[in-house]
Amino acid sequence: MFFLSHVHVFFRTFVSAMAKISLTQRVQSTMKSPDTEGAFELYVTRTPGYLWALFFRRLGVHPIAVTLASIVLGVAAAWFMGRDTMGMNLTGMGLLVWANWFDCADGQLARMTGKKTLLGRILDGFAGDVWFFFIYLFLSIRLHDAPMPFFPQYTWGPWIYIFCTLVGVFCHAVQCQMADYYRNVHLYFLPGARAELDRSIRVRKQYESLRWLSGDWFSKLYLFFYVSYTRAQERRSPQFQTLFARIRQRWPEGDMPDELRRRFRQGSLPLMPLTNILTFDTRVIVLFVSLLAGEPWVYVLFEAVVLQPLLYYMIARHEALCKETIRWIDSQPQA
Repeated sequence: MFFLSHVHVFFRTFVSAMAKISLTQRVQSTMKSPDTEGAFELYVTRTPGYLWALFFRRLGVHPIAVTLASIVLGVAAAWFMGRDTMGMNLTGMGLLVWANWFDCADGQLARMTGKKTLLGRILDGFAGDVWFFFIYLFLSIRLHDAPMPFFPQYTWGPWIYIFCTLVGVFCHAVQCQMADYYRNVHLYFLPGARAELDRSIRVRKQYESLRWLSGDWFSKLYLFFYVSYTRAQERRSPQFQTLFARIRQRWPEGDMPDELRRRFRQGSLPLMPLTNILTFDTRVIVLFVSLLAGEPWVYVLFEAVVLQPLLYYMIARHEALCKETIRWIDSQPQA
């Protein structure tokens, strides 16, 4: 009866929301920008996440609880994907989609209720990393004794753990890192958009202002890792760092000219679909297809031989855009 009552509440929430003509507009209002999130995100991710957020708000659930639930679902999904039966794999796919809905819902719920915390922000960013850590782990366990493609007389053995570790650390993590950074760079040039463009210098100052032996130790621990994260983004985008410094020098109040915003958006917009490919959607589709084909190694190889060159291409295009924008700024007369 307890379960059925909660299903009834969710169903009523769903029907009530769907009955409103403005549902799509309300979901779009939770998105950072149509430039960075397309139709797939709107209908496949954001709308279900929004409905779950409404449901959780009705029940008085805290956003952190939703985030923790998404982590549990994601880890469970990884375990099922590591099994060698189609039924188990299909269950894992469903759980990963469900986890992604919850991962979307927690942020929307936090904005709806005003329950925004540092712990929630950390866990929200951490959730996807946990999912894929266990996905790589359980796929490695599954493939350990499996025959290698083209060389069926050999099994993967311990090499699959090395392969998955290298791909996870040097491909997957960097792809998501830079895709997230370039989306926030794009939002920085859009008037009124919510850009989370943190600078490593500022983060470092925050870190140094806190003490380990105090009530701020948790924040300091988070900032310790976040400093490295932002530094890595900046190291891989030297031309943008020069551009950003030039803009701050010329327009210290942030009132950059509309023509600059227009020119950068025009050059950056074609790269936004690449940022979506390099984060969740495309890699999960390939993961699901590889599981349905019974060849999960294809997904890991796809990360390395398809997505990684795409990352290099995206970085090169973005750096060229920044260099061109710097030349345009330098050609403009001083106010």
